[in-house]
Amino acid sequence: MMRRTKLLFIGLACLGGSLQAQPAYDLAQLERLALESSRSVLAAREQLNAARSAVDSAAAFPNPEIEYLSGTLRSRGVGGNLGDARSASLTQPLDLPWLRSARIGAAEAGLAATDAAVRAFEAQLLAGVRLRHYDVLRRQAELKNAREDAALMEGVRARIALRVELGEAPRFELIKADAEMLNAQKAVQVAEFRVGQAGAQLRQVVGAALPADFMLKGQLRDVPAVPPADVVRRSLPGISPDLARARAETVRAERLLDYEKQQRWPRLALKASVSEEPDTRSSQFGVVVSVPLWDRRRGPVGEAAAQLARARHELAAQEFSLDQQLDIAYQQYEIAQAQVAALESGIVRQAEAALKVAEAAYKFGERGFLEVLDAQRVFRAARGELIAARYELAAAWVEIERLRAVPEGQAQ
Repeated sequence: MMRRTKLLFIGLACLGGSLQAQPAYDLAQLERLALESSRSVLAAREQLNAARSAVDSAAAFPNPEIEYLSGTLRSRGVGGNLGDARSASLTQPLDLPWLRSARIGAAEAGLAATDAAVRAFEAQLLAGVRLRHYDVLRRQAELKNAREDAALMEGVRARIALRVELGEAPRFELIKADAEMLNAQKAVQVAEFRVGQAGAQLRQVVGAALPADFMLKGQLRDVPAVPPADVVRRSLPGISPDLARARAETVRAERLLDYEKQQRWPRLALKASVSEEPDTRSSQFGVVVSVPLWDRRRGPVGEAAAQLARARHELAAQEFSLDQQLDIAYQQYEIAQAQVAALESGIVRQAEAALKVAEAAYKFGERGFLEVLDAQRVFRAARGELIAARYELAAAWVEIERLRAVPEGQAQ
């Protein structure tokens, strides 16, 4: 007996430890976890390392060329010298300053564009994490309401069954109550499946570092406030990674065009050579000039000019699109905020009060069961609209923060 009691206590302790070990995450923790463990983010950051290496490659000086020849010398004349002949030459191409500055400038602009692209990708990832986080909270709120509706319907059904048994109500009401209870139970099952699906989608965005049995801290109503639209609009050109990337691409296109134009000028190289023959030794020093006679770089210059025009058009389009996206996001935020305020302050409370009145009237025989069902449907629809409005408010906040590219853990 003592052994069984001890095993029982050990089992309960293990169960309690497993329940306590189930991790709970808030939004800031999910954001940090996604940026630290997401393979997509790590892959994007490797592109930044590649861009840094491209700058090193652009700043490298050209390597010298060494040529060595060896052979034999035979004279065709009588009494000529015979012997070995050797020659060595060294050619050092000159990295002209105007070419070097244009090449390095293009690589540095490419690094800036890659850095902005990585920041934009991280902002997009954080937006996905935030949206999925609030989606899980929305599904959990729907599941809570569905369970409350099912419990309420079971209570109503029990009262109807008692009245039918006592002959105070027709059997039709019990059949109708059974159908409504089955619908409520089905709604609970659907809500449970949706919670699991939303959790899997959140884990897909965050990464495998998020355990499968995680829990979330917070509620759907916990949506931070956004700064005024005018403040965000003034600061957006300086903090938006999308605009920074478009500007860097424009600068890179300008440097590439300048580089292609500079290549129309002659290229220079220094050359020194030494040759030995059986009775002579000679040394030479000179300059090698590459004359751009036939190839005037018309094709590469035209291509670079077209790329520059494209980059400028994309920059203008990005500036206009970003401003419009900000307006739309703030309008959606204001609409959702107004809906939440209206539902919280009046509609949901009135629907709940009407349901309580209908239940009390039915309990005392003053109202029919159909009126109770109508009141339940109205209350259920009002709560569903409130959950949807809160989620739309959260989605609008997420979009505004994505445009602002707020770092993880600093969303406010």
